[in-house]
Amino acid sequence: MAGRLSASSSTSMPPVPDLIRDPLHGHQEGRFFHGYYDCYCYLPLYIFCGRHLLSAKLRRSNIDASAGSREEVARIIAQIRSRWPKVEIWLRADSGFAREELMAWCEESGIDYVFGLARNDRLVAKIAGQLRAAQREAAETGRPARRFKDFMWSTLESWSRRRRVIAKAEWTKGEANPRFIVTSLSADAIDARSLYEDVYCARGDMENRIKECQGDLFADRTPAATMRANQLRLWFASMAYVLMCALRRIGLTGTELARATCGSIRLKLLKIGAQVTISVRRVRIALASSYPWQQLFALAHKRLRRAAA
Repeated sequence: MAGRLSASSSTSMPPVPDLIRDPLHGHQEGRFFHGYYDCYCYLPLYIFCGRHLLSAKLRRSNIDASAGSREEVARIIAQIRSRWPKVEIWLRADSGFAREELMAWCEESGIDYVFGLARNDRLVAKIAGQLRAAQREAAETGRPARRFKDFMWSTLESWSRRRRVIAKAEWTKGEANPRFIVTSLSADAIDARSLYEDVYCARGDMENRIKECQGDLFADRTPAATMRANQLRLWFASMAYVLMCALRRIGLTGTELARATCGSIRLKLLKIGAQVTISVRRVRIALASSYPWQQLFALAHKRLRRAAA
């Protein structure tokens, strides 16, 4: 059994600022201007395992992207291993988390990781030959071309050891598009192309989960004066997301909404016109008979009642 945890902050690669940053429009506690996003904002930290939300932590924006991640990951992994002590865990995250503190902790704790690695001139020079080959192929075929290179690498000062780096040397739209990842997984465990394309790139789906939390369930509504209050609002939105996931998993499995977003479920299944009548003895809710999803609503209700019994 293997589990893959994905973490994200507001410096994902490629950046998706509208999904991850939490813009502020008042004078909330912890309000700082972030030059990259050109606004005042919070930088929430999200950790997912597939669709399952494991952590949502509100943070100031005057910090490093990985700040607090080691403590959150350690807490979550301790809980997982208390239930499944032999589970294999892979931690996947963007380049904002490729920090010595987190990588060293993973290596000491028996956790494999796949992190994005910010490119620099030294790294790009390392794959100059692969970029030229990709450029020639793209010119001949008229389509994007890519090569992969697998090598050991160390920074000049920040890393304590040499680590495996995988480079994607890609030529697309008439220009170079090099990308890099760093991993604790050996070449015997998984080859470079599979690790990049099948494992690391799948991290992009996590951005959809964050979009559900912030866009569909209003996790970015943090207008309270204090960070404690705004953290509570973030947790309320996170709990709504957890409940929506349970509804998908239990009540909607096998239906056309089994893989629907939280926004689609809210719009189609929960936003129903109704007439509410209050008497001394009861509150009566009359739903519209023309509601098009009433059979699916009844099925989900039946399944949830059965699960709760």
